[in-house]
Amino acid sequence: MHSKQRAWFWNAVFFAVIIGIGCSVYLAGKRIDYTWRWDRVTPFIINTDPISISAERNGTVEINADQSQITLIPDSGEESFVITEFTETLVSDGDLVFEGDTLAELHGWRIGPIVEGLIVTIEISLYSLLIALALGLLIGLMRISANPAARKLAIVYIEVIRGTPLLVQIFIMYFFIGTVLELERFTSGVVALSVFTAAYVAEIIRAGIQSIPDGQMEAARSLGMSYPKAMIYVILPQAFKRTLPPLAGQFINLIKDSSLVSVISITDLTKAGREVVSGSFAPFEVWFTVALLYLLLTGILSWSIQRLEKRLSASD
Repeated sequence: MHSKQRAWFWNAVFFAVIIGIGCSVYLAGKRIDYTWRWDRVTPFIINTDPISISAERNGTVEINADQSQITLIPDSGEESFVITEFTETLVSDGDLVFEGDTLAELHGWRIGPIVEGLIVTIEISLYSLLIALALGLLIGLMRISANPAARKLAIVYIEVIRGTPLLVQIFIMYFFIGTVLELERFTSGVVALSVFTAAYVAEIIRAGIQSIPDGQMEAARSLGMSYPKAMIYVILPQAFKRTLPPLAGQFINLIKDSSLVSVISITDLTKAGREVVSGSFAPFEVWFTVALLYLLLTGILSWSIQRLEKRLSASD
């Protein structure tokens, strides 16, 4: 009974702290006399405003009998313009219209720039994660290799990459290497993030492999396995289980670090947030929304790795 009371007490403390943080944010907004306008942010997430379809030339409007097609016949004698995708017609058959006049509207919803930036962030993070995992595994194996050249190359790679800021590496990748190899912005950003993250993944994998007792390799070799087979089927599966928590942390950092690619004009979630702030004049609402979306991505990744870790531990 006493342990239940303590649990209730500490749960109450937890909720009190959360409520206190929320009240602090609210009071801070009141102190700077800020008016919260979340409605300004909504159109940049999901936009339901109708799209206006305008006349491209001066001409005459023709509408077919079932109201499914609008044809604009230009006065200049050029080829007619046919409009088939619309929801509401704003002109009548035979009307004379001028360039720029609205002919119809297309209703529906479409994703806003914030969601478009979120999609770009997901793409960059996913590609970088897969490349970094493969490259990090290769560098990690080189790091523990008996070959002096491979081992020293891996050490130099890890020390150079971990010893320089990611922002500098992105600039070098885009303005120097990207110019020489004619890489696009997106590709340069993915490569820079992959190379940076792979250095940390390599050290995590190296530590995981070296944490496996030497007897495991000796037992596998005594059964007739070659070194590569023993590494693939015996050592790496055990090391992978042990390295899941630090790998999860590194991949979460990768998602957050992806915000730096906005400096080379990739319209990811962060750059989309900056553009929306300039157009909505709602900086706090926009940046809170951007932060929540990053939290959503990292939370999903963390939850997925935790599920994988539990499943692997249950299979032991």
